[in-house]
Amino acid sequence: MDKIKCIVVDDEPLAISLLESYVQKIPLFELVFSTENPILAVEYLQHHEADLIFLDIQMPELTGINFMKIIGDRKKYILTTAYSEYALEGYEHNIIDYLLKPVSFERFYKSAEKAQERFQIHENKEGSHFFVKSSGRQHRIGFEDILYVESIKDYVNIRTNEQEYIVLDTLKSMEQQLPESSFVRIHKSFIINLNRIKEVAARKIILASGKEIPIGESYRMNLLNKIR
Repeated sequence: MDKIKCIVVDDEPLAISLLESYVQKIPLFELVFSTENPILAVEYLQHHEADLIFLDIQMPELTGINFMKIIGDRKKYILTTAYSEYALEGYEHNIIDYLLKPVSFERFYKSAEKAQERFQIHENKEGSHFFVKSSGRQHRIGFEDILYVESIKDYVNIRTNEQEYIVLDTLKSMEQQLPESSFVRIHKSFIINLNRIKEVAARKIILASGKEIPIGESYRMNLLNKIR
């Protein structure tokens, strides 16, 4: 896997220095830019490549949440904050992780592992499988074995014919990790495997396993386009 190009955006110089030193300790990470000014970071990203952004949520010129709205999901984020109540809002924006200040290297390293796993999944997206962490272990799951993925609060349930895997992740993140040719989101809480559809009814999908899943009105057209 190629090195992951990282930038650090934080309005606290000491926080930047600490994160820079941590990034430089991870062999697969490459620090390409850091700044106390999020507006400069936006300008940098308009002209340069970066993969992973360590982003402070609370900054005076531009909040981290608004920064992500500008840059969008084409980049991956690890949020840093001194306030734990911001963590949930961050997850709504499909970030990899959040770090609560002051950040220890042990906690940073865990985030780095999650980021490397996510980038590895992205590289393997057109392959036949991916790895997920469930019950403290890494599991290899074949895409063709997945029936559906269901959102359950802060977790997702990946259901196969044989078993289910409860994973700390978001449905939006799963949507990005699964091959678009075989998977489609049909409800705010469900992604299904198109190859496992037995029947499409007016308001629900019936899978080959017999499982019935509702079709959300806002997802109906995309589903119909996929199965035509």
